[in-house]
Amino acid sequence: MNKEKQTAVVIIPTYNEAKVIGRTVDYLFKKIFPEISDWNMKVLVVDDTSPDGTYRVVKEKQKEYDDLHLYLNEKKMGIGYAYVVGFRYAMKELGADVVIEFDSDLQHPPETIPVMLKEIKNGADYVLGSRKVKGGSNPKGWGLKRIFFSEVGGLVARFILFFPSKMFFKITDPTTGLKASRVKGFVDQINMDNLYSYQFGYKLQLLYEMVKLGAKVKEIPLKFQLRKMGQSKISTNTVQDVLRTVFLVRWHDPKTQSFLKFAVVGFVGFLINSLGLEIFRRFSFVKNWAQALEENSLPLLQSLSGKINWRESIATAFGAEMAIISNFFWNNLWTFSYKRIKGLVKIFGKFLSFNLTSIGAIILQFIVIGIGTTLTGSQWRQMWLITAIAFFVVPYNWLMYNKIIWKKKDA
Repeated sequence: MNKEKQTAVVIIPTYNEAKVIGRTVDYLFKKIFPEISDWNMKVLVVDDTSPDGTYRVVKEKQKEYDDLHLYLNEKKMGIGYAYVVGFRYAMKELGADVVIEFDSDLQHPPETIPVMLKEIKNGADYVLGSRKVKGGSNPKGWGLKRIFFSEVGGLVARFILFFPSKMFFKITDPTTGLKASRVKGFVDQINMDNLYSYQFGYKLQLLYEMVKLGAKVKEIPLKFQLRKMGQSKISTNTVQDVLRTVFLVRWHDPKTQSFLKFAVVGFVGFLINSLGLEIFRRFSFVKNWAQALEENSLPLLQSLSGKINWRESIATAFGAEMAIISNFFWNNLWTFSYKRIKGLVKIFGKFLSFNLTSIGAIILQFIVIGIGTTLTGSQWRQMWLITAIAFFVVPYNWLMYNKIIWKKKDA
């Protein structure tokens, strides 16, 4: 055996697959693995003590293939649990460098295995078989219900997990069951004891964890085949299981929690901003400043004076500064508490930076409210304030807070 070769373990979960598992094992060892000369190929069957004796078929095949392994669960535990114990066994006992999730009934074309391993060699950490990319497809014999689950369910899961990040657009088939994962730095870093589902939903959580660990994702076409024999892993509660899992995964993610806190703090800031707008617009100095700007002889201001309601713009700028002070205090104390800025000097310095980055938010409000109230009248100023904050200020602030103010924890 060439010790320089890496080891890839194809993990196959089974339950009542006695009629197909022998054929699958034979096909892999006789047709596919001989074509893969640069990997040590092994197969690990994880069986839930199938009543039809699937594990007995595997034991017979072990007499023929030295690299065929069997892990036997005492009872039916579900596909997710089968992969978890399979990953652990493959890493600890078989020295896996890559683990491949694979169906026992050849619904996943075995010919995709060499393609996946080639992509791993080319630098990918996570290779997904996708039915949505060019060259991929669902079986023609699927019914409407299964198609709906695949298309709509996959889109919803993808949206909850990744929107609005770039992975929402990059990963097209989140519910795929054909995956090759790099072990070192990825699978070996995932806490398998903390999965929200050990049924079908497990794959969505592992997908999210791999992406969060920074895995380089590559999709390849998957022509999913129609099941002819064996027992489907899809159950009546699969949709519920998937939706529950993706919701819990996204809900408990630290970035999601930070964003929710950011939203609460932002809402308080909005109330302060809104109140400030109503208060400051009544001050005489605001009226005087607005009148001075409207009468200013500079050509630029003269051209703007007919487009911007200066009184409302100036008032909202003061209200925005009040909100900025509140936002900085509560975001530092609560939203980004895990990387809180400490020390008077650092707090003062960051507050100045916070104000500088917030100038953009003030300008956005200044322009949107000024032009908006000019078009519709001052009575709609609160509507324009909401528009400015929701569509311009919130995305801008979230970006600035994460990239500049609380980019990393201060020493």
